[in-house]
Amino acid sequence: MGRRLLLLGPPGAGKGTQAAMVCRALGIPHISTGEMLRDHAGRGTDLGRRARAIMDTGELVPDAIVIAMVEDRLGAEDAGCGFLLDGFPRTVAQAEALDGLLAPDRSLEAVVSIEVVEDEVVQRLLDRAAKEGRSDDNEETIRNRMAVYRGQTAPLLEYYGRDGIVRTVDGMGAIEEVFGRIAAALAGG
Repeated sequence: MGRRLLLLGPPGAGKGTQAAMVCRALGIPHISTGEMLRDHAGRGTDLGRRARAIMDTGELVPDAIVIAMVEDRLGAEDAGCGFLLDGFPRTVAQAEALDGLLAPDRSLEAVVSIEVVEDEVVQRLLDRAAKEGRSDDNEETIRNRMAVYRGQTAPLLEYYGRDGIVRTVDGMGAIEEVFGRIAAALAGG
């Protein structure tokens, strides 16, 4: 059985970059709910059509749809060799649903929480928004997304902390430095 990991971090923390590096190093699939939603919508699956209709209104996709997509993805052959979850679970209710999807012998092994300095990440996202011409990513919007993340994540850290599987990693610095911290945290437990 391969590694079964969850990667948490606020917008701009470099989760996508780090997830790709960890998955390459461990030979496990990167399971991103954002990518799954876009894939299902692009393929026009029933779940994708339902999700697209909701996403087009700017609303969050309900737990039932996201959980069904995750359940489907975890049933794929490659996920039997381990996985890294990114973007799910986002709430304690989703974490409880995930526990139900994972048999006791497949429960999460570690939750890596990438911690960053908010002001520096806000500036990083503002710079990226300016380069990419994303006018919707202004400071107020970014800080709101950070606050929402903190509000959703604090309970998750407590939820998984009771099992002693949370590994907190400093997410500031060069990409390779952060990856080294993640690798060390995973090697230590």
